[in-house]
Amino acid sequence: MTENTQQQTAPITELPTQYAPAEVEGPLYERWVERGYFEADEKSEKPPYTIVIPPPNVTGSLHLGHAFEHTLIDALTRRKRMQGYETLWQPGMDHAGIATQNVVERELAKEGKSRHDLGREAFVERVWQWKAESGGQISGQMKRLGDGVAWSRERFTMDEGLSQAVQTIFKKLYDDELIYRAERIINWCPRCLTAISDIEVEYQDDDGELVSIRYGEGDDSLVVATTRAETMLGDTAVAVHPDDERYKHLVGKQIKLPLTDRTIPVVADTHVDPEFGTGAVKVTPAHDPNDFEIGQRHNLPNLAVMDERAVITVHGPFQGLDRLEARSAIVAALRAEGRIVAEKRPYTHSVGHCSRCKTTIEPRLSLQWWVKVGPLAQAAGDAVRDGKVKIHPQEMEKRYFDWVDNLHDWCISRQLWWGHRIPVWYGPNGEIVCVGPDEQPPTGEGWHQDTDVLDTWFSSGLWPFSTLGWPERTESLEKFYPNSVLVTGYDILFFWVARMMMFGLYAMDGTPPFHTIALHGMVRDQNGKKMSKSFGNVVNPLDWMDTYGSDAVRFTLARGANPGVDVPIGEDWVQASSKFANKIWNATRFALMNGATVEGPLPDASEMSATDRWILSRLNKTVAEVDAFYEDYQFSKLSDALYHFAWDEVFDWYVELSKTTFFAGGEGARVSGRVLGEVLDVMLRLLHPVVPFVTETLWTTLTGGESVVIADWPKDSGFRDAAAEQEVALVQRVITEVRRFRKEQGLQDAQKVPARLTLDGTSLAAHEAAIRQILRLQPEGEGFSATASLPVAGATVALDLSGTIDVEAERKRLTKDLAAAEKEKAQANGKLGNEAFLAKAPDNVVDKIRTRLAKADEDIARIQAQLATLPQA
Repeated sequence: MTENTQQQTAPITELPTQYAPAEVEGPLYERWVERGYFEADEKSEKPPYTIVIPPPNVTGSLHLGHAFEHTLIDALTRRKRMQGYETLWQPGMDHAGIATQNVVERELAKEGKSRHDLGREAFVERVWQWKAESGGQISGQMKRLGDGVAWSRERFTMDEGLSQAVQTIFKKLYDDELIYRAERIINWCPRCLTAISDIEVEYQDDDGELVSIRYGEGDDSLVVATTRAETMLGDTAVAVHPDDERYKHLVGKQIKLPLTDRTIPVVADTHVDPEFGTGAVKVTPAHDPNDFEIGQRHNLPNLAVMDERAVITVHGPFQGLDRLEARSAIVAALRAEGRIVAEKRPYTHSVGHCSRCKTTIEPRLSLQWWVKVGPLAQAAGDAVRDGKVKIHPQEMEKRYFDWVDNLHDWCISRQLWWGHRIPVWYGPNGEIVCVGPDEQPPTGEGWHQDTDVLDTWFSSGLWPFSTLGWPERTESLEKFYPNSVLVTGYDILFFWVARMMMFGLYAMDGTPPFHTIALHGMVRDQNGKKMSKSFGNVVNPLDWMDTYGSDAVRFTLARGANPGVDVPIGEDWVQASSKFANKIWNATRFALMNGATVEGPLPDASEMSATDRWILSRLNKTVAEVDAFYEDYQFSKLSDALYHFAWDEVFDWYVELSKTTFFAGGEGARVSGRVLGEVLDVMLRLLHPVVPFVTETLWTTLTGGESVVIADWPKDSGFRDAAAEQEVALVQRVITEVRRFRKEQGLQDAQKVPARLTLDGTSLAAHEAAIRQILRLQPEGEGFSATASLPVAGATVALDLSGTIDVEAERKRLTKDLAAAEKEKAQANGKLGNEAFLAKAPDNVVDKIRTRLAKADEDIARIQAQLATLPQA
């Protein structure tokens, strides 16, 4: 096994009787930070291992999704640090343009003011003031969780360095003609009064109405269906499929648009599905993205009929009405004219809402800034296709390609005041000048800067290299770029991940921002339901940490983390993880009180008992398993492996089997004490990345080392002992069978029973003392009468149960159980002997029946043996 390189002082052998997370966690974390364990040195010759934190919003607080993701990242970086890497977990926060502006505007509203009362400069200053006083509370909560981030390197997407990076890449993209300004359809929030990105749109099923309206007159008429009747005022065509025979006579003709004095053309376009509805669709290019594309293909005018607050701006009777008021009024007017052919209410359909204020978003034609993503997206796709970047799990690659291969140009401008202002100036004679970070903007009468700011995803897309000092070629950038792995949810694969890929490859000369993209699922409640305030199932992880400790929350989350799969979590599971932490504590405390030590070399295998060799063999296999699971991002499997090794094999078996050795003292106790110390040392180091607090306390107490944070990660020494594993497996089988028998007899765990153990000729003889101690089996004395005899693993355990059980009642019970087992056997044999059944039954069903038959045979043999041992009446 690995040497304990951090040992400094003699181990302390006393621990408090109970583990109190609240008293341990805070001081431990402060000590780690003070000693600089989480900092990264770009001058180090160690190999780098870099992960960036998906920057939480400055307005945010720690939720279960954060706790889940941070647990996984922290586990990876803690392990790599122990393996000898120069690890950098880069922390920071996102300025969260629209969310932060909304927070401060709400504060102003309480004062009876709006941002316009302050003006832009004063409002932005107010936001900075809010950040200094109230923003970033999540940083303290991350410390509660145990995040091992390099706090001295904390960055903010609006700080000076990152702002310079944003302006630099904007200028570079602009000069390369990859940024342009154009009028297009965007997602518009009439409440926030800004364009919003696709990721800021939440879709939900709303009850609306579907109305079918007749356009035109007589033979020159057709019917269209819509859920947004108010937009008909902006229709500039009706579209049909070119091959639709029903409407070929109308293509190219003008038809009357109801409620207006306008006529509009009928155009033929392959976008229309002739099988859907009537096969005719209204075309409103200024208020629908698909209609806009049709309008571009047919040179249709773009007629906007709503203002920025979604109020109708045209056609007298409806002018000034809110869009929803106008919808009802227009349908009523159409009904009065006999234009309504059909109405369906309620009509449930998917509707987009602003994720910030929940207002229904409005597709709107607007003059905005755009990134031409074609060549950037091509490079982002090729990086994965060529193997430069691995996506894990691999089945997520298809979703990635589906996105980047079909990416539309990206609207990057937002009508906000908080954010990176677009570095473009307009002159009095229509001049447009893009200004880089080291350039002076034009001055003079009539010159002014664009009022919009950039989409938050624009700056967060630079995160893997802007946080390292880009555009300067800093030592940090040279050392820690590209990132080793990105750990993030599959839900932002299309948004943040794709943008980082595009910008990283573009800005860093074709070097992708990370080697691996490890995708995880979403945290859900214990029933698998999405957590939502409306469902009343949202959990504050801080509450669970207060009650059960941070380790319990972390272990629960890690144990549920299968790659790319959603994670259900409930309080019962956190409580169970808390019991696991307490079990580690109590078992280690017992071990320390009974001679467990890391002092001196590990004894030679020839000096060890089979039990000692067995646990070391299992230990090394566990090290190998855990390493393999880490490399495959199988957090659930590695957590399970550690749980079962610690609880089942170390505590429930090795410690119990070794108690007689410890109690006897002497050389055997010394050897087993050193073996147990080795096992605990390695086990605590293996557990540390997932449960850092309890393992730090126990490991430093056991070894006297400075900190497990900087201890060596265990290595598989290659030690295996198949014979010892087989021998202990027989011991376990004997103990398990006798325990089951005792339980069937209704005996209490602590109740002592006289027994004769016939172990001659087996490897069990050396374990008789341990078997007797664990099973509470007393030596046979005078008058011993074997009332029950259990043949197991080549040995026989005869028990004297006289006076402890009602023999006649036990015979009746066993006879009843025997009849049930024989009935089960007969039924299974009947099905397996039925050729017709076997011909039709699936293989898995037949296999289950064969398993039932084997179990019935085993039960019959066991019960018959038990009956044979009962005294005759």
